[in-house]
Amino acid sequence: MANEIALILGVGAEDGIGGALCKRAARDGHHVVAVGRTDEKLKRIVEAIKDTGGDASRLVVDLTKESEILSLFEKVDEMKGTLTFVGYNAGNAFRCETDQMTAAFFEEAWRICCLGGFISGREAAKRLSANGSGTIVFTGATASLKARPPFLAFASAKFGLRAVAGGLAREYGPKGVHIAHVIIDGGINGNVIRTKAPDRITAAGENGMLDPIAIADTYWQLHLQHPSAWSFEVDLRPFKEVF
Repeated sequence: MANEIALILGVGAEDGIGGALCKRAARDGHHVVAVGRTDEKLKRIVEAIKDTGGDASRLVVDLTKESEILSLFEKVDEMKGTLTFVGYNAGNAFRCETDQMTAAFFEEAWRICCLGGFISGREAAKRLSANGSGTIVFTGATASLKARPPFLAFASAKFGLRAVAGGLAREYGPKGVHIAHVIIDGGINGNVIRTKAPDRITAAGENGMLDPIAIADTYWQLHLQHPSAWSFEVDLRPFKEVF
């Protein structure tokens, strides 16, 4: 598998979904291309992978800009190996009260969560379908299915991303590309909550929040699914979470 490339977009903290997915792909022998906005965070993930014998590189990209995404895929095209897995994980939970929400805020949420996913998905699907195989996984959220304040902009963008994933799956699935959408329904026990709301982790108790490593394992299981039994959508939540 040394010649297979896994492209992970929207990589932030090492203990987030993106970081965990990078490490999971590396463990399976892929060259990992970690893409995000902060070079220092990407550097830590790449170094961690290399320290355990894996192979990885990093690229800083603004996923709201088509020109930068196109340049990214061109760089991947030039790498030795074949692109086989793409994960789109960009976009934190944009939070704002509706009566205070500006059009610029609403548009930014859409650009990061939805537009970037469309452009990245389009470029990935073209390349993977040319090879007749490969996987694209999009990170969804509770907001992919439910809109409520103060997440109106976030939900609108995540609804859109789910539609993008579904449309791409119907178009490119018959061409050999497995496209999936994962709904993360619950808090993630990662850097964001540990930094901003550590009391939530304590209150949730053991396994009361989603473990990024467990999430990454599910993404990779989707990648390994047999083509006669593909999943399009999987929802993940802690066993304590109320449906």
